[in-house]
Amino acid sequence: MFLRRILYIASEISPFLKNSLVAECARKLPEAMQNKQLDVRLMVPKFGTINDRMNRLHEVLRLSGGVIQIHNVGHVISVKVSTIPNTRLQVYFIDNLDLFANRRAIFEDAAGKFFIDNDLRMAFFCASVIQTLKKLEWEPDIVHCHDWITSFVPILWKQSRETHALFRKAKLISTIYNNTFSCKFPLLSKIAIELGIEPEDAAVLIPGSFRSLIQLIMSHSDLVVSGEKLVAVAFEDLFNTKELYLVQDDDQYSEAYLALYRSLISG
Repeated sequence: MFLRRILYIASEISPFLKNSLVAECARKLPEAMQNKQLDVRLMVPKFGTINDRMNRLHEVLRLSGGVIQIHNVGHVISVKVSTIPNTRLQVYFIDNLDLFANRRAIFEDAAGKFFIDNDLRMAFFCASVIQTLKKLEWEPDIVHCHDWITSFVPILWKQSRETHALFRKAKLISTIYNNTFSCKFPLLSKIAIELGIEPEDAAVLIPGSFRSLIQLIMSHSDLVVSGEKLVAVAFEDLFNTKELYLVQDDDQYSEAYLALYRSLISG
């Protein structure tokens, strides 16, 4: 199989958000791949700190209007699109009034406290990515997830292979970072089951921790790599059998990932 299309899914992307390593990596890697004549798309949450008018976001009606049902509440999907300045890179923003648009914050409130429903926000985003791809009818060869907010994407993607041809050929790579949190989410496993994840797969999420999300990512991605040297306590003993490959943010960054993509689809 030839490498033609890459979908990037990330928590943040510069210049719309530019306060993290993730935002910078999710910005430069897609452009590098597009410059190699690959067809690239990006999907990120539309946090309330992102100004629609300033960033020229507009809603894509044919992709919007879907509903993600969690805790007996229907959360409506709004999909907006923009182009990164001075590039041809299209970014699809997944939005919802209550979970994203109405909050002038990313993951923490004004007092620096982690939102208690960040688990719900993460689950909504991941499920919305799957639903949006079905409407977009765009089939990638590689799906590259960045950061913990994409934790449900690999397992939801693989489960979708049984019912939708669009999801059958893509290989999934996940890059993890030191963006840990200490908050526990007691309903995380229940949310996963509500989204259709099998109870035996959701069992790893019972602790409701950051660590359990990383374990889910590791179990269902075709390849997991680190985007920086992992020093957070949550990672201790997770990689006893094999240390994760580190993709350094240097001059060889894009070439290293291109080699990984090609090895995945040819393997």
